[in-house]
Amino acid sequence: MPELVLEPSAWLLIALAGFAAGFIDSIAGGGGMISLPALLTAGLPPHLALGTNKLQSALGTSFSTANYAARRLVTADGLAVGIPATALAAFAGAWLVTRMSADLLVRTIPWLLIAIFVFVLLVPKLGVQRGRARMGSAGFYCAFGLLLGFYDGFFGPGTGTFWTFGFLLLLGYTLPHATGQTKTVNLTSNVASLVWFAWHGEVAWLLGLAMGGANVCGALVGSSLAIKRGAAFIRVCFLAVVGATILRLLWRAWFAPA
Repeated sequence: MPELVLEPSAWLLIALAGFAAGFIDSIAGGGGMISLPALLTAGLPPHLALGTNKLQSALGTSFSTANYAARRLVTADGLAVGIPATALAAFAGAWLVTRMSADLLVRTIPWLLIAIFVFVLLVPKLGVQRGRARMGSAGFYCAFGLLLGFYDGFFGPGTGTFWTFGFLLLLGYTLPHATGQTKTVNLTSNVASLVWFAWHGEVAWLLGLAMGGANVCGALVGSSLAIKRGAAFIRVCFLAVVGATILRLLWRAWFAPA
């Protein structure tokens, strides 16, 4: 597919959005709230915007994952099951989104996010210290990988939130560890769904690489700050991003003009 011709102001918007998305996503997820609307505003049709967003997000997430891994906040436990399950499910989700509407998800996901927001708000010590695991890592990664991998390939908003909450509540991780581990599985679903979009010509490569470069810069700054500041800082960012995601999805589902 030929690259779109964009005005210089559109390229500036793309670069700023890429940096902001990488920064936010590396700390608390939700970078797609910034990057995807920017791509749509620049004039990309929806499926091309989705595919291009997966490219830029995969680039930024790969660097934030490496940053967390270097600080030993990513562990291999369960990933042998989680990565293939997530990849296969994300590929299936990307396949399905090209064939049907995501209206049902648009209307139901905000209420799940509200439940997570309230729970985290009411349990201020969640993720401060290592807690008790409530299920085995293999079962957790298989179940969450299939469910959230599919969801990320199909729709996406809130994926990192659900992963992080799962790590906190079911595996007893601390917030920094949960955030680092979330980047690994998010990267997996990003790459798998990117393969599908690329295969069908739904990626603007030059634009995605340029935005991805800005995303990488934001991801390195954000992940370094999160590692340095610790659980309390991540918790505030997490609640802020989840709250913003809820408002955006509620607006899109119930109030935005058709």
